[in-house]
Amino acid sequence: MPADEVRAGVELTNLDAELFDGAGATKRDLIDYLEAVADRLLAAVRGRPLSVLRVRPGQAPFMQKNLPKYTPEWVPRVRWWAETSHRNIDYALCDDLRTLLWFGNQRAVEFHVPLVTADQPEYPTALVLDIDPPEGDSFAAVVRAAELVRTALADSGLAGGVKTSGAKGVHILIPVAGGIDMADAAAATRALAARAERLDPDVATTAFIREDRGGKVFLDSTRAGGATLAAAYSPRIRPGTTVSFPVSWAALSEVTPADFTVRTALSRLDTATAGDAEMPAPQPLPADLVAEGHTIPVARVQAMHEGKRRARAKRAES
Repeated sequence: MPADEVRAGVELTNLDAELFDGAGATKRDLIDYLEAVADRLLAAVRGRPLSVLRVRPGQAPFMQKNLPKYTPEWVPRVRWWAETSHRNIDYALCDDLRTLLWFGNQRAVEFHVPLVTADQPEYPTALVLDIDPPEGDSFAAVVRAAELVRTALADSGLAGGVKTSGAKGVHILIPVAGGIDMADAAAATRALAARAERLDPDVATTAFIREDRGGKVFLDSTRAGGATLAAAYSPRIRPGTTVSFPVSWAALSEVTPADFTVRTALSRLDTATAGDAEMPAPQPLPADLVAEGHTIPVARVQAMHEGKRRARAKRAES
């Protein structure tokens, strides 16, 4: 297929095709956006094994981790062992504009990376709390819960930055100093969520089982270790092709995730710059925070056991 145009050495095709149903954007809009925010997006994904969410015409979106055989040789990559699938996976390292635009031309809309780098996979560079509103609630509820996390961080001698998730909520990122292992980072994340919940349990909850949340905002502390997160500035496969966008704490109550799309976000880069400026330097984790976290059960494991217990109880009743 002949190229519509060439940018950064990448032949681009079908640029005027809509990205997906409800995208409100074409493939050209995606490429234009990726090129414009390349320095910022690359800073968020560089050196980290990349997973992308792609969407082909007439098909459901799909996650791609392993690089396809037709990937150009110049795309940087790293081979990692995947415990879940028990095989080696060749992940891309999206370290330059050429690679970024190649993925865009492959209709890779979302760019997801873990909290670790390829060269130090055992040491997370940040903690993250993922905050989503209950069904039917507004973004204002997310803002209230995010402020609880911010207070819990300050009370613990820490600071974090915030970005919209590009979906319904926000991600709060807490950069951490090197040498903190997976288990301690995960424990500290659980403890921060618990401390925020205690500040106002009428607003926020750490309950992993949805039916136990009682209409409260969920503070998700499970994105630790090798779990991935939509990178800052990554587009999302959502109506309007929203973007995960950094914001300042002061601006958080004045925006919604839908405000930032591949067609509107570039005009609001000053908002993102303010958010990036507030991202703290890597911080050591307080020993008491880590110790508290190790007393809190891992949410997914606890939920699995509780689910089995409830199933047994229901069978006994019947």
